[in-house]
Amino acid sequence: MNIKKGDNIIMMSGKDKGKRGRVIKVLPKEDRIVVENINLKKKHQRPKTGGQKGEKIEVPRAFPASAAQVVCKSCGKPSRSGRKISGGKKIRICKKCGAEI
Repeated sequence: MNIKKGDNIIMMSGKDKGKRGRVIKVLPKEDRIVVENINLKKKHQRPKTGGQKGEKIEVPRAFPASAAQVVCKSCGKPSRSGRKISGGKKIRICKKCGAEI
């Protein structure tokens, strides 16, 4: 999976196409990601104490990782990521500008 927690992504398809956000959670077994302020669904929350009312809150839900693309930090464009070995470590690089993601 090319997308990691903390990456900035852009939606390439779906109802939130064109929106940008930061990855909160990655689910590699299901090949899905959770991004803040993207794919929001309403959730009914129960009152926590006796005097309060219940409320509807919006929470981000998981969506397929293939619908998003990583945004490069240096060029600011959505791009595919490649791998390069430097100093005995594997690092992710931007395919467009060659900078480290």
